[in-house]
Amino acid sequence: MPTPLKATPRAGAIVPKAGPTSYVKFSDKLTGSINDIVKIIEQHKEMIDSIQEIALELTSSIGSLHTLTVKYARTANGILDVLLPILKNLPLIPKNVMQMLVNLESLTQKIIDNETSTTKTITDVRSGLQTGDANKLKAHAGQLQAVTRSISAIIPKQG
Repeated sequence: MPTPLKATPRAGAIVPKAGPTSYVKFSDKLTGSINDIVKIIEQHKEMIDSIQEIALELTSSIGSLHTLTVKYARTANGILDVLLPILKNLPLIPKNVMQMLVNLESLTQKIIDNETSTTKTITDVRSGLQTGDANKLKAHAGQLQAVTRSISAIIPKQG
Protein backbone atom coordinates (compact mmCIF):
# COMPACT_ATOMS: atom_id res chain seq x y z
CA MET A 1 0.00 0.00 0.00
CA PRO A 2 1.46 3.37 -0.97
CA THR A 3 2.31 5.92 1.64
CA PRO A 4 -0.06 8.95 1.72
CA LEU A 5 1.52 12.20 0.57
CA LYS A 6 1.50 15.21 2.84
CA ALA A 7 1.06 18.59 1.19
CA THR A 8 3.98 20.86 1.80
CA PRO A 9 4.02 24.53 0.86
CA ARG A 10 6.35 25.67 -1.87
CA ALA A 11 8.99 28.18 -1.18
CA GLY A 12 7.60 31.74 -1.15
CA ALA A 13 3.97 30.59 -0.85
CA ILE A 14 1.73 32.40 1.61
CA VAL A 15 0.36 30.00 4.15
CA PRO A 16 -2.65 31.14 6.18
CA LYS A 17 -2.20 30.85 9.90
CA ALA A 18 -4.48 28.47 11.72
CA GLY A 19 -6.91 30.16 14.04
CA PRO A 20 -10.19 32.04 14.04
CA THR A 21 -11.07 33.65 10.73
CA SER A 22 -13.18 36.81 10.58
CA TYR A 23 -15.97 36.90 7.94
CA VAL A 24 -19.51 38.14 7.44
CA LYS A 25 -22.07 35.40 7.58
CA PHE A 26 -24.64 35.27 4.78
CA SER A 27 -27.39 34.67 7.29
CA ASP A 28 -26.52 37.90 9.10
CA LYS A 29 -26.73 39.89 5.86
CA LEU A 30 -30.03 38.24 4.87
CA THR A 31 -31.54 38.82 8.29
CA GLY A 32 -30.73 42.52 8.05
CA SER A 33 -32.25 42.73 4.56
CA ILE A 34 -35.37 40.87 5.61
CA ASN A 35 -35.78 43.15 8.62
CA ASP A 36 -35.48 46.18 6.31
CA ILE A 37 -38.15 44.74 4.01
CA VAL A 38 -40.47 44.09 6.95
CA LYS A 39 -40.01 47.69 8.14
CA ILE A 40 -40.82 49.03 4.66
CA ILE A 41 -43.96 46.88 4.44
CA GLU A 42 -45.08 47.98 7.91
CA GLN A 43 -44.48 51.64 7.00
CA HIS A 44 -46.63 51.26 3.89
CA LYS A 45 -49.21 48.82 5.27
CA GLU A 46 -52.07 51.34 5.19
CA MET A 47 -51.32 52.27 1.59
CA ILE A 48 -51.07 48.62 0.52
CA ASP A 49 -54.33 47.75 2.28
CA SER A 50 -56.07 50.81 0.82
CA ILE A 51 -54.98 49.87 -2.69
CA GLN A 52 -56.38 46.36 -2.16
CA GLU A 53 -59.69 47.74 -0.85
CA ILE A 54 -59.97 50.16 -3.78
CA ALA A 55 -59.17 47.37 -6.23
CA LEU A 56 -61.94 45.25 -4.65
CA GLU A 57 -64.42 48.12 -4.95
CA LEU A 58 -63.39 48.84 -8.54
CA THR A 59 -63.79 45.16 -9.37
CA SER A 60 -67.28 45.21 -7.86
CA SER A 61 -68.16 48.37 -9.76
CA ILE A 62 -66.90 46.91 -13.02
CA GLY A 63 -68.87 43.73 -12.33
CA SER A 64 -72.06 45.74 -11.75
CA LEU A 65 -71.50 47.85 -14.86
CA HIS A 66 -70.84 44.69 -16.85
CA THR A 67 -74.08 43.09 -15.60
CA LEU A 68 -76.05 46.23 -16.45
CA THR A 69 -74.42 46.52 -19.88
CA VAL A 70 -75.17 42.90 -20.76
CA LYS A 71 -78.77 43.28 -19.59
CA TYR A 72 -79.41 46.28 -21.84
CA ALA A 73 -77.39 44.81 -24.69
CA ARG A 74 -79.64 41.74 -24.65
CA THR A 75 -82.74 43.94 -24.70
CA ALA A 76 -81.44 46.11 -27.54
CA ASN A 77 -80.23 43.09 -29.46
CA GLY A 78 -83.63 41.39 -29.18
CA ILE A 79 -85.39 44.49 -30.46
CA LEU A 80 -82.92 44.93 -33.31
CA ASP A 81 -83.21 41.26 -34.29
CA VAL A 82 -86.92 41.85 -34.88
CA LEU A 83 -86.70 45.34 -36.38
CA LEU A 84 -83.75 45.02 -38.77
CA PRO A 85 -85.36 42.54 -41.18
CA ILE A 86 -88.49 44.71 -41.33
CA LEU A 87 -86.60 48.00 -41.73
CA LYS A 88 -84.34 46.62 -44.49
CA ASN A 89 -87.39 46.31 -46.73
CA LEU A 90 -88.70 49.82 -46.09
CA PRO A 91 -87.44 52.38 -48.61
CA LEU A 92 -88.24 55.23 -46.21
CA ILE A 93 -85.32 54.41 -43.90
CA PRO A 94 -82.16 56.36 -44.87
CA LYS A 95 -79.07 54.24 -45.52
CA ASN A 96 -77.04 55.96 -42.79
CA VAL A 97 -79.76 55.21 -40.20
CA MET A 98 -79.93 51.63 -41.38
CA GLN A 99 -76.14 51.31 -41.12
CA MET A 100 -76.23 52.78 -37.61
CA LEU A 101 -78.80 50.15 -36.56
CA VAL A 102 -76.73 47.35 -38.11
CA ASN A 103 -73.65 48.63 -36.24
CA LEU A 104 -75.66 48.84 -33.02
CA GLU A 105 -76.81 45.25 -33.45
CA SER A 106 -73.21 44.17 -34.03
CA LEU A 107 -72.09 46.05 -30.94
CA THR A 108 -74.73 44.51 -28.70
CA GLN A 109 -73.87 41.06 -30.01
CA LYS A 110 -70.17 41.55 -29.18
CA ILE A 111 -71.11 42.56 -25.63
CA ILE A 112 -73.26 39.43 -25.28
CA ASP A 113 -70.58 37.19 -26.83
CA ASN A 114 -67.95 38.42 -24.34
CA GLU A 115 -70.20 38.05 -21.29
CA THR A 116 -68.92 34.67 -20.08
CA SER A 117 -65.20 35.39 -20.35
CA THR A 118 -65.55 38.87 -18.86
CA THR A 119 -67.64 37.59 -15.94
CA LYS A 120 -65.12 34.82 -15.22
CA THR A 121 -62.20 37.25 -15.27
CA ILE A 122 -63.96 39.72 -12.95
CA THR A 123 -64.91 36.92 -10.54
CA ASP A 124 -61.41 35.43 -10.51
CA VAL A 125 -59.71 38.80 -10.00
CA ARG A 126 -62.07 39.60 -7.14
CA SER A 127 -61.29 36.23 -5.57
CA GLY A 128 -57.54 36.87 -5.91
CA LEU A 129 -57.92 40.27 -4.28
CA GLN A 130 -60.03 38.87 -1.42
CA THR A 131 -57.58 36.06 -0.66
CA GLY A 132 -54.43 38.11 -1.28
CA ASP A 133 -53.31 35.57 -3.88
CA ALA A 134 -50.71 37.45 -5.94
CA ASN A 135 -50.17 34.47 -8.24
CA LYS A 136 -53.87 34.35 -9.09
CA LEU A 137 -53.81 38.06 -9.87
CA LYS A 138 -50.72 37.69 -12.07
CA ALA A 139 -52.38 34.83 -13.92
CA HIS A 140 -55.31 37.08 -14.79
CA ALA A 141 -53.29 40.08 -15.92
CA GLY A 142 -53.40 38.78 -19.49
CA GLN A 143 -57.13 38.14 -19.24
CA LEU A 144 -57.72 41.66 -17.97
CA GLN A 145 -55.74 43.01 -20.90
CA ALA A 146 -57.89 40.89 -23.23
CA VAL A 147 -61.08 42.22 -21.61
CA THR A 148 -59.79 45.77 -22.00
CA ARG A 149 -59.00 45.12 -25.68
CA SER A 150 -62.49 43.63 -26.20
CA ILE A 151 -64.16 46.61 -24.59
CA SER A 152 -61.95 49.06 -26.47
CA ALA A 153 -62.79 47.36 -29.76
CA ILE A 154 -66.49 47.78 -29.03
CA ILE A 155 -66.29 51.49 -28.22
CA PRO A 156 -67.31 53.48 -31.28
CA LYS A 157 -64.56 55.58 -32.81
CA GLN A 158 -64.96 59.34 -32.47
CA GLY A 159 -64.76 61.31 -35.63
